[in-house]
Amino acid sequence: MAQDKDALLIKRYASRRLYNTETSDYVTLDDIAGFIRDGREVQIIDLKSGDDLTRQYLLQIIAEHESRGENVLPVDVLTDLVRSYTTQAQSVVPQFLAASFEMLRDGQSKMMENLGTMGNPMAQMPGFEAMQAQQEAFMKAMMGGFSATTTSADDAADDAASDEGNSDELEKIKKQLAELQSKLSGLG
Repeated sequence: MAQDKDALLIKRYASRRLYNTETSDYVTLDDIAGFIRDGREVQIIDLKSGDDLTRQYLLQIIAEHESRGENVLPVDVLTDLVRSYTTQAQSVVPQFLAASFEMLRDGQSKMMENLGTMGNPMAQMPGFEAMQAQQEAFMKAMMGGFSATTTSADDAADDAASDEGNSDELEKIKKQLAELQSKLSGLG
């Protein structure tokens, strides 16, 4: 999300009503989802206890969208998330998700910037090779925790960048992802 504005402070009253401190009015979960889609950072605080409830409400927004049939998260991903709360893989899941979404945001931003100037944006997506190299480096670094052979993320990124254009790289990444999912499933 864009960080060009300060976080919008929402206070939750004892009645569970949500109060927008910026506009001095009550808001709904749909309003909060709209603020986030508009690029605002949102922080939701319990007025009485001072507890940060942001995570709880963001999860509730996601659950409501999913229950209305607006499915973004495949069942396999949801299952793996539930499983990650009870396995040793728990420590790598948040970093993996954060890095994956950061790469997705960067790729979408670059693609949207160049959408009007390219003949075929998908074939020439800016930074595509760099994104592949980053993803492969991350996966190799993450796999290092599950196997005896470890490589540093920098070494993996250098290797991936030097092999740019090699059609076998995509197959290697697919194979590594499949192996990782298999190992994560085995931990549950």
